[in-house]
Amino acid sequence: MTWTAGLAIYLVLWWLTFFAVLPWGVRAPSGNGDVAPGTDPGAPVAPRVLRKAGITTLVSTLVWLFVAWLIVYQPISYDSIPFMPDFGGEY
Repeated sequence: MTWTAGLAIYLVLWWLTFFAVLPWGVRAPSGNGDVAPGTDPGAPVAPRVLRKAGITTLVSTLVWLFVAWLIVYQPISYDSIPFMPDFGGEY
């Protein structure tokens, strides 16, 4: 795996993980009646985006290490997966 492919895979994994982590612990102010005039009632009270970015970085790094290990060492070959198409044959 080249470093550009590794970086591209990591960025895709990071954003997928970030969007999965983003709703954790979100509280809307509309439940408390603390909605300030001019704000969206669905906006989170304390989004904690930096904390969620840190969690995302940790989780996506672990997932990327696993994916990189699968790509580099190939413990499961592409041909051994039964539902994958055969690209090696003649057309």
